[in-house]
Amino acid sequence: MTILLTTFALIAAFFVAMHIWTRVLTRQGRATVPQLGQIVEVPGGTIHYVERGDPSKSTLVMIHGLSGQLQHFTYALVDELSDDFHILAVDRPGCGYSTRQSADLADLPEQARMIQAFLQAKGVDQVILVGHSLGGAVSLAMALDYPENTTALALLAPLTQQMPETPAVFKPLEIRTGWLRTFIGNTLAVPLARKTAPLVLKDVFAPEPAPADFLERAGGALGLRPSAFITASQDVLGVERSIAALNRRYVDLSVPGGILFGTDDPVLPSEMHGPPMTQFGLRFEALEGRGHMILITAPDDCARFIREVAEQSS
Repeated sequence: MTILLTTFALIAAFFVAMHIWTRVLTRQGRATVPQLGQIVEVPGGTIHYVERGDPSKSTLVMIHGLSGQLQHFTYALVDELSDDFHILAVDRPGCGYSTRQSADLADLPEQARMIQAFLQAKGVDQVILVGHSLGGAVSLAMALDYPENTTALALLAPLTQQMPETPAVFKPLEIRTGWLRTFIGNTLAVPLARKTAPLVLKDVFAPEPAPADFLERAGGALGLRPSAFITASQDVLGVERSIAALNRRYVDLSVPGGILFGTDDPVLPSEMHGPPMTQFGLRFEALEGRGHMILITAPDDCARFIREVAEQSS
């Protein structure tokens, strides 16, 4: 009995220590990457956004991917495009400094609804959606549900198809039990993320190097929070629940635009998620030798592509 009690006490002490360390890392992450913009309440949560450029010009709405935040766009693309467009870069519901009230709001139509509610609250009607990775799937959901409000799609390495399994780099997020997800998020996930960040970034950016200032300038330090882990895990399952239905609706896609991919994307194979969308009216372009994070590693190419999509839809 004494051995059992001692073992239990040691395990409990370990998880208490991990919880305390998680709190410390969370404070550090917020201090490293403070809130950049404003927050708007929408049904189901809030949307944090950064606004740049002249509101009289065409509006770009920038939607980031899994485990990301709007700083993926402010890293370079916002500055590249803010002279020519009115830009709204958003944290997806639950990500960055946005919030969402329940796990079911991770489904693609729900994320689309919340971002559209934000645009309505801002009084913005016609927009060009710039979605990266998972943000591309959310953009497609918005184009299908709100075609009258969507002028064009400029998708960067987007998730477009149902995949046989979660990409390997995101497999640890595939936790199906809510209480377990919350427990891991508040104890083990953040310290482990801090330890493994260099390896994860290497995998996500391959074959290109991750920028040395990613954690600060691109907001990566915000991933060192329980909410970031919990939201990303919910997102993985939300995609699993809803992307098949999204795929079936592509025949109704009426919004023009295009898809830009790196040929060596290690996360979402370009040949799976790009060319199949040409039958639904989206042109496809590939960047030779580029990886998944082209919005950071190839901002000039992405800016040129977005301008072309905007011009072709005008």
